[in-house]
Amino acid sequence: MFSRFKLDPFLLLLFATLAFATFLPAKGDAAIGFDWLTNAGIVLLFFLHGAKLSRSAVVAGLGAWHLHLMVLATTFVIFPLLGLGITTALGPWLNPAIVAGFLFLCIVPSTVQSSIAMTAMAHGNVSAAVCSASLSNVLGIVFTPVLAAILLNGGSADSSFFLDALVKIGGTLLLPFIVGHLMRPVIGSFIDRHKTLVGRTDRGVILLVVYTAFSAAVVEGLWSRFDIGDLATILLLDAVLLAIVLMLSRLMARLTRQPHEDEAVLVFCGSKKSLASGVPIAGAMFEPAQVGVMVLPLMLYHQMQLIVCAALAQAYARRYAATLENKRETLHA
Repeated sequence: MFSRFKLDPFLLLLFATLAFATFLPAKGDAAIGFDWLTNAGIVLLFFLHGAKLSRSAVVAGLGAWHLHLMVLATTFVIFPLLGLGITTALGPWLNPAIVAGFLFLCIVPSTVQSSIAMTAMAHGNVSAAVCSASLSNVLGIVFTPVLAAILLNGGSADSSFFLDALVKIGGTLLLPFIVGHLMRPVIGSFIDRHKTLVGRTDRGVILLVVYTAFSAAVVEGLWSRFDIGDLATILLLDAVLLAIVLMLSRLMARLTRQPHEDEAVLVFCGSKKSLASGVPIAGAMFEPAQVGVMVLPLMLYHQMQLIVCAALAQAYARRYAATLENKRETLHA
């Protein structure tokens, strides 16, 4: 069933966690304990991200610097501008909490695993995808709080907000990431042999962050501020955003005459937003009661991008196969 409808089982776990937090939120001492546990989980998560990053794969893709610049421009320039334009145009009719969450969605880095998987499925440049997605995540540790300081504070940079967020992210995300990467020569083989265990740890930490965040948000009256109409609005905004970014990334690839392999990297790395990085970054930047509201648009966008990009990757694969067949026929002729 999951395969046929392209449903991500992890998304079902996320919504089950959200429901659990709605009916049995952590309160009092339990909330404090979950908060400490969540911070420890985030540190572990980014330590593992650093340890997983293969220097050889990154070095292999570094030559396509022009491609990486276009991916980064899509992730950290085009996305925020689109988010700002959409929310400015529709602001009077939108719940302010939706606006904040939607803008946060627009400033988080690209995914790693699914971007690489979709690029491979489309017969794209996998080494460049590894480099682009990894670079996006590393730079996102700094770019996301910078953009948050600008976009989430009325269009003007708030130095105190930025410095506070940078200190939190530096200690909780960047430092563990660097330590993990420096330890890769020691633990890299273990990490590579136990990718399934590492993946489960990733998802377990995200579920923990989501439960802690939504528990705090529910206690603060989350569902008195959101209704079905708000959720439908978020889905519509996410769909419009994804459609525009996919169109612009393909147009950028065609205008710059990228080959099929590099076009796939630009489309699939440029259009993605990372739940694995976005949720911990939100957890490090905002108060627990705010995090649930901030990541809701990202959670819905995550599933939408998987469905749409999986279908698009298959279309790219068919086009690639047809191109190869035409070349064979031309050579035989």
